[in-house]
Formats: sequence, C-alpha cells, structure tokens
Amino acid sequence: MSPIVLMNDPRVVGIPVRDCGEPLVDLRHLPFVDVDDRFADPEGAYAQLREGVSWRLARAARLLPEGLRLLVTEGYRPFDLQTKYFEEHRSPAPPEVAPHVAGAAVDITLRATNGAELDLGTPVNAHPAECDGACHADAGRISATARRNRRTLTAALATAGLVNYPGQWWHWSYGDRYWAFVTGAPHARYGALAT
Repeated sequence: MSPIVLMNDPRVVGIPVRDCGEPLVDLRHLPFVDVDDRFADPEGAYAQLREGVSWRLARAARLLPEGLRLLVTEGYRPFDLQTKYFEEHRSPAPPEVAPHVAGAAVDITLRATNGAELDLGTPVNAHPAECDGACHADAGRISATARRNRRTLTAALATAGLVNYPGQWWHWSYGDRYWAFVTGAPHARYGALAT
C-alpha cells in the first residue's frame, strides 16, 4: 500500500480557501443518483452537496456501465456533527478542515438498478481495525469482484474530477483542501459552511 497523506497533514491544512459561495443542493431531488438514509440526520444535511460537486456526480453517473447507479450515503456534515465524529475517533485533525463540513465530500458506493448494493470489499465507513485495512482504496486483500467494482467507481468519479481519500475507498471530494492538495490547485474552492 502507498503511504497515505492524511487530511491533518500540514501541507493539506495550510492550503488557503477561497470559498466561491456555491449553494448546497439536495441530492434527493435529482434523478442521477440514489441517496441512502443510513447516516441520515434530522435536518437532511447528509443528502446535500455543493452544486459543483453534484454536477460532477451527474457526469460520473453517466459514465457508469448500464445497470449501475451511484449510491450516496453521506454528503454535507454540519460542524457540530463533524466535531462529534472527530472526538469519538480521537482525530488530531481540526474539524473545520474536513471536506464534509464544506459540502465538498461524498461517501459513495455502487448499486445495481434492482437496488442491490455491490461488493466493494467493505461496508461504507468500515473502520480500518475492523476490516484489516481493506477500507484502503488500494487494499490487496479484497475479492476480484470487489476490486473490479472499485475500479468502476474510481473510473467514473475520477473522470468527473473528484479525488479519493485513499484511506477510505468510499470517500470522494471536489473543491476542498484535500482536492487542492492532490490536484495542485492553488486554493480550495469550498470552506466550512456556517451552521
């Protein structure tokens, strides 16, 4: 496995943000993606993403082979909820750096048009200790089917301009600090949204 640059890496945290002011879009009202409520919050933030990210998901959906659909499990995460997650996992990264609080990150998987979720090696949001590291994007200990499904997801999302956080095969983003780090952009397009 390749070394993972963490979101709290000073090279990521130090990237400036010039928020472009794009609004959040509720994905539940859009035809090109399915939204799962397993991580739903009462306000419905989980189903929202910045407009530019949702456009890229629309493009990725068109790139999928016939019979497959994108399944979003979580998008925007209000700051209070992100802080709670960081405290529960004792993360050293400041919550305001997390792409979810900017509406720039999406946790996503694949499903068949009949509704069956595809095998991608682990459940979405699997903890590395519980899955022996199989949640890493380049994990070697997954089935050939899971590897093929990950390649399909990666091809569509990367072609549409999103970047993967390699510690979590399901975590993709656009316009945040991590995206800027990976792509070499001079600044992030999206910063933490006020709640």
